Amino acid sequence: MKYGTVVVTAGFTALLSFCLLAVAIWTDYWYIIDVNKPNYTGSDDLSSHSGLWRIHEGANRSSVIPSFTANISGLSEVERHLLGLHKVVVILLPLSLVLLVFGWISGLVSTLARSPKLLAGSGTYFLFCSLFTLSGVSIYIKYSNKAMEEFEQTVSPDNLAFVNVSFGWSLAMAWLSYSMEVATGLILILAATITQMKGRYDSGVTIAML
Repeated sequence: MKYGTVVVTAGFTALLSFCLLAVAIWTDYWYIIDVNKPNYTGSDDLSSHSGLWRIHEGANRSSVIPSFTANISGLSEVERHLLGLHKVVVILLPLSLVLLVFGWISGLVSTLARSPKLLAGSGTYFLFCSLFTLSGVSIYIKYSNKAMEEFEQTVSPDNLAFVNVSFGWSLAMAWLSYSMEVATGLILILAATITQMKGRYDSGVTIAML
């Protein structure tokens, strides 16, 4: 494979991973609760969807998730645990986004320098960044499942039959970002290998011509 094609592909996947994660963080379709209760005549929509920062209930009601401002003195042990999990998520994912910016700069410098060591280092850095995204998404899934377990204990089985819960497209964007981060890291390591092999070939040709 040509070096130019490989590094352009790496740049594209790095930019795509950043955009996907940014969209995921700032949209509110991580978790969706769809309520289809028959014979319901109320004016309020019982369905809701939420993101990392906000919960939208119905068509017009929304509230901010008080991750760092909630008064924990009146919370149960389970509620404190859920709040702690949510805090970890809202720290890890924005941190991963910031790290991607530095990774893109590092990748650009290493591709221009055509240094195998810098390219390999940048590739490893992107793989390291992907761990933050993977951890954040995994903890969010654990947080959501635990919250649903607690919700099921407070609602009767008859009412639960009309509730459908699912993860939304915002979470899917975060998973895609993670895959693009891994792809970027592997592609940069491939570029490092290509550069190293080309250097050995050029050295061999030079020696043969002497």
